[in-house]
Amino acid sequence: MSKQTVSEIITQLGRVLLGKPEQIKLALACILAKGHLLIEDLPGMGKTSLSHGIAQSLGLSYQRIQFTSDMLPADILGVSIFDKDQAQFIFHPGPIFKQMVLADEINRASPKTQSALLEAMAESQITIDGITHPLPSPFFVIATQNPSEQSGTFPLPESQLDRFMMRLSIGYPNAEAELEMLKEHDQSPQVKVLPQCITQIELVQLQQEVEKITASDALLNYVLALVKASRVQNEGFGLSPRASKALLQASKAWAFLNGRSYLVPEDVQAVFSSVAEHRIRRSSQQQGAALSQKILSNVNPIL
Repeated sequence: MSKQTVSEIITQLGRVLLGKPEQIKLALACILAKGHLLIEDLPGMGKTSLSHGIAQSLGLSYQRIQFTSDMLPADILGVSIFDKDQAQFIFHPGPIFKQMVLADEINRASPKTQSALLEAMAESQITIDGITHPLPSPFFVIATQNPSEQSGTFPLPESQLDRFMMRLSIGYPNAEAELEMLKEHDQSPQVKVLPQCITQIELVQLQQEVEKITASDALLNYVLALVKASRVQNEGFGLSPRASKALLQASKAWAFLNGRSYLVPEDVQAVFSSVAEHRIRRSSQQQGAALSQKILSNVNPIL
């Protein structure tokens, strides 16, 4: 797979989410690292458009699930219904049986419904009535959530947050990008139809290339130093071993997107906040962001 193809994907997504090249690269890095993505921001920032654009560009089957306070786990996973003709229960798959699932406004659903995604995100399978059903491969969850300060939200528990490899905040567009939006003739809220850039086989090949990115022992020690600092500076509530693996994988994906076959400290620094913030914050998004920046500034790479 050529570097040009990856650049085409980034350029194409840039036409959907104007003025946000870094957020697009981080989202794509998360997918190439085989991770799930959490996008947290105000309504109307382009969270849904970005997720749909990624699915179209990568040729993945896609399903958007709107989470609400009255939603039940069966509304996501599916349900077994008794068939009189066959005299047995027949499983009817839910909307989660797609390669890319957008869990829109996930924190508006109850904790019981949120937990329905735990097994799916960790093991790419679900269990209904004691029977395990594998999910499509590849399988990704992109979840969006509104700020916890808004009404009608249920905070995601730490176990759920830890399932997301990365968290992004899109933020307001710059003046130039917003002016371009206003000049668009098509003002409909429908997501643009984008051409498929790669096949699923090629996507798997890209993920395999990411796995081949090498990291020196000194670089690995830098990753471990950051993880250790998060545990010390956050009073023991730091990054888990799963998070340390996620940090390494995300760093490899960032290096790959920048055309390198090896890791440098800048790769780790570029993705650290996105990997760490949602895992180490206690009460607010701002607290997690401040702490992640403090950790980065206090730990220097020794290479």
